[in-house]
Amino acid sequence: MFQINQEDIMWTKNNIPDLTGKTAIVTGANTGIGFETAKALYEAGAHVIVAARDEQKAHTALKKIESEASGKGTLEVGLLDLASLEKIKKFADWYSEKHEKLDILINNAGVMIPPPSKTDDGFELQFGVNFIGHFALTGYLFPFLSKSADARIVTLSSGAAIRAEGIDFNNLKLEKGYDDWREYAVSKLADILFTYELDRKLKKAGSSIVSVAAHPGVTRTDLQRNIPEEQLQGLFEQFKEIMEPWQGALPALFVATDPSVKGGEFFGPDGENEYAGYPALSKHNTPSMNDMALADKLWKYAENATGIRFEL
Repeated sequence: MFQINQEDIMWTKNNIPDLTGKTAIVTGANTGIGFETAKALYEAGAHVIVAARDEQKAHTALKKIESEASGKGTLEVGLLDLASLEKIKKFADWYSEKHEKLDILINNAGVMIPPPSKTDDGFELQFGVNFIGHFALTGYLFPFLSKSADARIVTLSSGAAIRAEGIDFNNLKLEKGYDDWREYAVSKLADILFTYELDRKLKKAGSSIVSVAAHPGVTRTDLQRNIPEEQLQGLFEQFKEIMEPWQGALPALFVATDPSVKGGEFFGPDGENEYAGYPALSKHNTPSMNDMALADKLWKYAENATGIRFEL
């Protein structure tokens, strides 16, 4: 399998091919890694939908990208709240009124260790936003992805996924209680299982769509806003290097644009423990991440929970 050797090349956004004529959606594009991802795709010539639940913040991000970047692409704001299946459907309907195809979908938005809370549809917030919301969004937009040659679906996971030993399907709505880091790890394991199961289904159907995953390593962003500052500093002191958002965005940008990427691959930083560095195939690999029966069960659970069937 292809892997970047950092001694030969450090892949950056300057290596992104020309994306003129391509349309991309980046969820959570108003801040952090999502912002840097949208900015880089815009610089490469894509038409980028800055998707966020706060319309004012999305417009602010759009103006900031235009002021900072010498991009040749175009930008558009899309109002998207991944904590509501109804609002996800509204976003998809809005997209269908304005666009005919979709080339790149980057499922980036996320929630990390909030106080115990639920989505509008009753799911534990992290599982509901990080996985269920993106499953629904991808399903609704799948017809548009199918109209694009070699479209890519990029789902952001986390190194925390290796901490999840499985998924308790009887505690996805806080039926048994809440453990913030456990639920976060479960949501990110679900993202990996979704990526791999979608890849299997796409290949079986003979589709040219590519389903891939990435994780950003250790990057300081607004995602950590629920961690007290003193505790956060203590966590960061455990790592040799803390990346800025532009670098944390590189694995997602690589799998979204590089011609060498294959469906079902998972990329992260190439440094020690994948905490920092430049894009390389991830070595994160646990029995739960490769449990095909678990992936199938999760897929069926998501179908029943959302009422969405992918048009494969």
